[in-house]
Amino acid sequence: IDAAVDLFYKKVLADRRVNSFFKGTDMKKQHRMQKAFLTFAFGGPGSYSGKNMRKAHQKLVDEQGLNDSHYDVIVELLGGTLKELGVCDADVTEAATIANSVRDDVLCKDPVAEKKTLYEKLGGAP
Repeated sequence: IDAAVDLFYKKVLADRRVNSFFKGTDMKKQHRMQKAFLTFAFGGPGSYSGKNMRKAHQKLVDEQGLNDSHYDVIVELLGGTLKELGVCDADVTEAATIANSVRDDVLCKDPVAEKKTLYEKLGGAP
């Protein structure tokens, strides 16, 4: 996990599509929190005690426009990192599935609004 997080953030900070979200971030703390989260998310020992995903990312969504296209880049960079470290395709796919399981929370999406039909979104009664 340590090697993956270190390489992952090298890729993130070098990628102009997403590196602006990390300006002013304490990267040592970010590395530590990400290592703890991924260890927990990937089924390792311990527990994650950081901020919940919505609280941790709300400002980025509201003030910098963090959205699905940015999240896609992060998942892409995570996959590339794992492949570079020799992780098999099946495990890279599983990691992407885990990452995508928290997408709505990271992007502060309303799960109820996301489940509405187009008819309801356009003002029709359910």
